[in-house]
Amino acid sequence: MDDRYGADVLATGWKGHGVRELPRVAASRDLVVEVADDGFCGAVVHVAGGMVELEDRRGRRRLFPLGAGFLIDGRDVVLGPPAAAPVAKAPQRTASGSFAAPDARARTARASRILVEGRHDAELVEKVWGDDLRAEGVVVEYLQGIDLLDAALNEEPPSAARRYGVLVDHLVPGSKESRIADAIGRGRHGAHVLIVGHPWIDVWQCVTPRAMGIERWPEVPRGIEFKVGVCRALGWPARDQADLARAWQRILASVKSYRDLEPAFLGRVEQLIDFVTSPA
Repeated sequence: MDDRYGADVLATGWKGHGVRELPRVAASRDLVVEVADDGFCGAVVHVAGGMVELEDRRGRRRLFPLGAGFLIDGRDVVLGPPAAAPVAKAPQRTASGSFAAPDARARTARASRILVEGRHDAELVEKVWGDDLRAEGVVVEYLQGIDLLDAALNEEPPSAARRYGVLVDHLVPGSKESRIADAIGRGRHGAHVLIVGHPWIDVWQCVTPRAMGIERWPEVPRGIEFKVGVCRALGWPARDQADLARAWQRILASVKSYRDLEPAFLGRVEQLIDFVTSPA
C-alpha cells in the first residue's frame, strides 16, 4: 500500500528523493558524445567559457553549453570541463642561488670540514649555504679564533681524505690573521688546508649596508670594541652581551639570500665548499 504520508518532508535531502544522480564526465579532447535533444554526435575539440565544441564525422562543428543533456554510449551524463593541466613548477633555488635538488636528503657527513672563527660566522654560512652544505654532507665548525687553529689541526690532523677549509675575518696583508695563515700554509698541514678570508674586521660587515637599510657600516675608533661601537653608532643598545646578541639577530634577519652578502665573502665561502667537496 502506498503511504502518501509515510515520508518525512522535513528530512534532509527530501527534495532530491527519487531523483537519479547522473554521472559527471570531463569533456576531454576526442571524447565522443551525443546531444540528447537533437541527436548531434561528435568528438570534443575545444572547451572554453562554459561551452563545448563538437565535431561530427563530416567535419561539422557546433557549440553546446556544458552540463546535462549529453549521452555517452546511450547513457545520460553531465558533461563538465576537463581537469586543468598541472602547472610545471619552476626549479627552486636555495638561498645561495644554486638550484635545489628535488626531494634532496641530507648526505652523510664528510670527514672534511669548514672551520670558521666564531658563532656568528657559522650562523651566517648556515643561513645562506645550509641547504647546499647538507646536500654535500659538509659540517661547519667554529674555532672561536684563528689563534686556536694550529692546535685544532694537531688534534685532528688533516689528510687527503680529511681536508679543512678555513674562513678567517680580517685576512689582509700584515695582519695577525695573515701571519698565522701563512705559517700554517708552510707547515706540515698546509697541503690539506685552505685558509681564505674577507678583509673586514668582523663578519657583521659581510652583510651589505643595503640589506641593513643603512648607507654604510660605521667607522669604529681604535680602542672601542667593534660590535659595541657599531651598536652605539646605529643607536642600538650595547650595555652587555645580551644587547650584542640581539643586534646580531637583527643583522642576521636582514639576510634573505646571497644577494644580501658582500661578493668578497660569497666568493670565499664558495671556494671553501669546492675545496672540501672535490674528489681527493
